[in-house]
Amino acid sequence: MKVVTASEMRKIDTETIKGIGIPGIVLMETAGNEIVRHIKLHYSNAHRIGIFVGKGNNGGDGLVIARQLAHIGCKVYIFLVSPADSFTEEALTNLEIVRKLGLHIEETLTDNPFSNGLERDTSKDHEVFTEKQLSFIENCDLLIDAILGIGLKEKVREPIASIINTINKLNKPILSVDLPSGLDADTGQLLGTCVQADRTITIGLPKRGLLLHPGAQLAGKIEIVDIGFPTKVIEEQNIECNWTTKRDTVKWLPTRSPDSHKGTYGRVLVVAGSRGMTGAAALASEAALSTGAGLVTLAIPKSLNTIMEVKLTEVMTLPLPKTVAGSLAESAADQILEYAAKNRSVIAIGPGLSQHPETVALVHRLIDTNTKNQLDLKFVIDADGLNALAQETELIHLIGKNAVLTPHLGEMARLTNYTIEELKTDKIRVAVEFTQNYGVTLVLKGAPTVITYPNGDIWINSTGNPGMASAGMGDVLTGVVAGLIAQKVPSRNAATLGVYLHGLAGDIAAKKLGTHGLTASNVLRAVPQAISSLISEKSICEVI
Repeated sequence: MKVVTASEMRKIDTETIKGIGIPGIVLMETAGNEIVRHIKLHYSNAHRIGIFVGKGNNGGDGLVIARQLAHIGCKVYIFLVSPADSFTEEALTNLEIVRKLGLHIEETLTDNPFSNGLERDTSKDHEVFTEKQLSFIENCDLLIDAILGIGLKEKVREPIASIINTINKLNKPILSVDLPSGLDADTGQLLGTCVQADRTITIGLPKRGLLLHPGAQLAGKIEIVDIGFPTKVIEEQNIECNWTTKRDTVKWLPTRSPDSHKGTYGRVLVVAGSRGMTGAAALASEAALSTGAGLVTLAIPKSLNTIMEVKLTEVMTLPLPKTVAGSLAESAADQILEYAAKNRSVIAIGPGLSQHPETVALVHRLIDTNTKNQLDLKFVIDADGLNALAQETELIHLIGKNAVLTPHLGEMARLTNYTIEELKTDKIRVAVEFTQNYGVTLVLKGAPTVITYPNGDIWINSTGNPGMASAGMGDVLTGVVAGLIAQKVPSRNAATLGVYLHGLAGDIAAKKLGTHGLTASNVLRAVPQAISSLISEKSICEVI
């Protein structure tokens, strides 16, 4: 599903109105009608409804909603948060209609002292309303936020900031129209203050800020309403950002032939593990098998081989030279590359590898030798593999299109000059910048995980849950992605599909076990079930 920036949404709106000829007032009417349909579905017991209306088209939508709710018998209170003479043309038209219909309209105290730039006492936020207006609001069953739209790019000003803070404090259900007022539509960041909605009904297409935290949490339950933007207009925008759904990812799922054998589904060589961190190596290896790879071999320090042969049943081992610290030595590089080249294996590097200097040198040598010898091997690099690259980032250029990097925010900070806080603020921009610079496919893990391709495509993952914030989850993801690449899924598609499946497995496990105490092993065991559910979706799509 396509996901838009504020700029892209405005272009779609403008082209629909001016290029195609569908009047803006018609789009506004359709939006209002669709949102009322959702209100009747989700808030059937709400009879007294307060609607906070801004001066723009978001407010115009709110006025249509008010009229339609009054038409079906609801008691509606309209609160204008801006003077009527500042309204846009379509919003003013709808304001005149509701006035002629005699709906209850209140003007908020827009001339309060805070609007003159004086310092605000947050304990007096209620002063933007009269006592009578507060009484109306407190008696409402539902509050509708139609104050600010997608164009906001600076801090919310007074008196609107006080209005938002007041309605947030009232402990009433809040529905936001298109976007919670005060949210940056592109980054999901708060612009000073923001409506804390229980539900957001967004118009046409989801906005990036609704899917990125903290916006995703502030928006509550997100629903999308189609108001008739022509497909042709949307396609002409060449929108690069997508929200993963089953229908998006199912097309990349590898099929299995009745006459196939283990060699059909490829080989994965997992370069992982060190003394004290064998669990990460085991999780990544087993995840590659659980995703469908035909054969998986774990390259491990020889001192750990015995224990790993006991721990792993289906995974083969490749014991290699070790450092004094019990990690893989640099001298293991030639054997790893020889084995991978001979068996055409995908190489997954990093889980539990350690940051011993010799092991860091091993990672550098694997990439450098692969390039110099033109082996053209495919890599999935995570954890200490990424920490090794952070010491020599120019090596990333050497693997480019053949690599998937899967950093969490801490690892991404080490790979770039950004702090974790800067990454949180605008993770899509940073991910795109990194991918374009190095030519790799990037999986920037977090809530949500963002995947960026060298061709400019962006995917925001839709699966996963807070229970997955525990040790070992990234190791499982590394194995899942490597297992898909082994089955000839192109690296970029394997990254998006792998992240989706990994999160879906987490959701399946959480449904059974809850989110408290969810482990990476729980998620690993749910991977085949996640794949099975996607296969079922594929069958449905083929029938349709």
